[in-house]
Amino acid sequence: MALLVVKPKQLIKSLKKVGFYIHHQSGNHARLLHKTKPNLRVTVPIHSKDIPKGTLHRILKQADLTKEEFIDLM
Repeated sequence: MALLVVKPKQLIKSLKKVGFYIHHQSGNHARLLHKTKPNLRVTVPIHSKDIPKGTLHRILKQADLTKEEFIDLM
């Protein structure tokens, strides 16, 4: 199953659905932490462009989400 083309705001919105929150933002990157799993930390680039596929794959791995779980969140 192929990953979707995603904008940063859409990605952050989806991550918030599974318990992440924006801890802080520095420049054009937002750092998200999980509410109940302190070992899960994700950095999302905040640009106007789509998130590159490789970057999205790494973000999902950091967030401990499968492609299928992410697509269901969208």
